[in-house]
Amino acid sequence: MGLALALAFRGLEDQLMRTTRVWGRAALLAATALLALPQAAAADGDGGGEADGAPSEAGTSFRTATAIRPDQDASAEASTGDYLYWAFPVDAGQRATVHATVKLPEAAARHAASTWQVDVYDGLRRRQACRLGTPRRTAAQDAGAVSLSCTLRTVKAWSEQWANDPLPGTYYMRLTVTGLKADDLGLPVRAEVKVTTTDAGGAQAVDGALAEPLVPGAGSDRQTPAAATEPEDGWASGWWSSRWLWTAGGGVLAALAGVGGYALTRGSGRPARVPQGL
Repeated sequence: MGLALALAFRGLEDQLMRTTRVWGRAALLAATALLALPQAAAADGDGGGEADGAPSEAGTSFRTATAIRPDQDASAEASTGDYLYWAFPVDAGQRATVHATVKLPEAAARHAASTWQVDVYDGLRRRQACRLGTPRRTAAQDAGAVSLSCTLRTVKAWSEQWANDPLPGTYYMRLTVTGLKADDLGLPVRAEVKVTTTDAGGAQAVDGALAEPLVPGAGSDRQTPAAATEPEDGWASGWWSSRWLWTAGGGVLAALAGVGGYALTRGSGRPARVPQGL
């Protein structure tokens, strides 16, 4: 009887293990299919156009600047000597870097070297200095392309009126040639630009915030596409920084230190015995 029960339980156990393996494979296949669906949908969406609708033109002034977003590739066909403008948003606590590459005409069509320059202006059209990068470069007559870059200072949430600190809002990138022989004016070029941003962290945070970001034309009938440039998740307004985490962590550590110090210094917790007769 005991042997029969043991064999029956053994058979039931084997059946349960086989069922578990089958259900496990089914669950794995279902999970794989679910994970593949978004990727397939993304692939279908990306296949419909090149570079996901990246801007393929540039403005010729501040008012007609083409709006682009950070990490978005943009390009423009132009003539040598044109002023090309793009606009992009930079929020408080961010450090932006603009990248520009100019594909030059064939060397046989050029007569001399050319000097190219990229400038960055804030929402008040104040030229901003570059902390890093090469915003100005000379290309030899036989060069096929020239690359420029400019890393701005960290954008502050608030600043004194007399200061030239970069503030959150719309920024403008201007690309042009500054040194060129007259015979080379009007030759076709292709410009490729991109803006990248990094978070500078709480060490660069300041107390205070602007009432509104510096977005020229906002709220007026003359609003341009550049004025509508805004981060996808909205403006931070400078209220958040990693200093909040450090402050909260410091408070917790101070509380733990106080509890530990009390536990070490309170003694046994019983009052000292007073000698009799005193």
